[in-house]
Amino acid sequence: MAGIRGLFADTTPLTNDNFRRLWQANIVTVIGAQLTVVAVPAQIYAITGDSAYVGLTGLFGLVPLVVFGLWGGALADHFDRRVLLLITTVGLILTSGLFWLQAALDLNNVWLLLGLFALQQAFFGINQPTRSAVLPRILPAEQLPAANALSMTVMMAGSIAGPMLGGVLIPIVGYSWLYLIDTITLFATLSAVWRLPSLAVENRAGSPGLRSVIDGLGYLRGHPVLLTSFLVDLIAMIFGMPRALAPEVAHLSFGGLVEGGIEFAWLSAAIPIGAVLGGVFSGWVSGVVRQGRAVIFSILVWGAAITGLGVAVALAGRWQAAMLVAAVAFLAVGGAADMASAAFRQSMLQAAADDTVRGRLQGVFIVVVAGGPRIADVLHGYAGGLVGTAWAIGGGGLLVIVLTAVVAVMVPAFWRYRAAS
Repeated sequence: MAGIRGLFADTTPLTNDNFRRLWQANIVTVIGAQLTVVAVPAQIYAITGDSAYVGLTGLFGLVPLVVFGLWGGALADHFDRRVLLLITTVGLILTSGLFWLQAALDLNNVWLLLGLFALQQAFFGINQPTRSAVLPRILPAEQLPAANALSMTVMMAGSIAGPMLGGVLIPIVGYSWLYLIDTITLFATLSAVWRLPSLAVENRAGSPGLRSVIDGLGYLRGHPVLLTSFLVDLIAMIFGMPRALAPEVAHLSFGGLVEGGIEFAWLSAAIPIGAVLGGVFSGWVSGVVRQGRAVIFSILVWGAAITGLGVAVALAGRWQAAMLVAAVAFLAVGGAADMASAAFRQSMLQAAADDTVRGRLQGVFIVVVAGGPRIADVLHGYAGGLVGTAWAIGGGGLLVIVLTAVVAVMVPAFWRYRAAS
């Protein structure tokens, strides 16, 4: 029985009252947040009938996320992190409440929607690095991989359940109810944050301005292991995240409808499904000491899975149904590998960095996680038109494998990195 239990997620971090309350609140909050993620572009399209306006959500979301993600990390290294979490959580509640109000009043103003979305992402950009920087203060280092795996499992499960629930509810109850549900669920997080102890930063220096952000980035130059953790993630995402090609692949390779359909739904849900399964069976992560090596292996598996996806797309003309199943399976394997990679990289950042810079490094982490896939959208969109979807996807997966192996050789300190015992 002990061996079987070891296959499943390590729940030891949940014995910590502070982490358990945050994690349980996140189960509720993440679904509400995903309802807003679905509702905003859907409402914008309903108002304008123009996908170009929907595309503006990428710009209005990414810019404040980058700016306030970096600055929020500096704030998290200067102010009491509990107080900062309280302020930003209240900000998220108010923003979500304004989303509900504009929908309830039927204002139908696309620029108001985009402005609120940018404001929401600004609060999120400060909240998220602060929240991640809190974990090493409330948990021992050896529990961080398990804690991050548990948190990622909830996030990915929400990214499946939220859109599915939102898609069903919009035509039944309208946008205002989705925003209201998001607003209400955020109070669960506010309650959990309120019960945290004081989390003031010891030995803080300077002020949380541009100089502090630059100093945080400069810290990475002297810590090649942490810098490499960002580099390998960028390699994996930029060259191995072909989500921009999913609509074309679903339609032309697997016979789906132009406007979507079950094929597109399966391709879109496969990575989150794999990540959730990887999280459920993540008991092994707590016993991994060679975390640098684990990250490299995880990204190599991701690259191999994306290469396999490219092969499935190339062969879809002959065996369409079988290759769709294979494509979904490859993406699910990739999602599980990505979950493991992210859990280890996050744990390395939390444990190996000084507490005085943890917030700023988590800000960089948010920027990398958000920016890499968006760069990939542009790159894969161009490459798909140039060489075809199969070659763009499969070639990207091969590049992930080759470049990751090069990094492992060029930065032996990352390959040898071991978690502190």
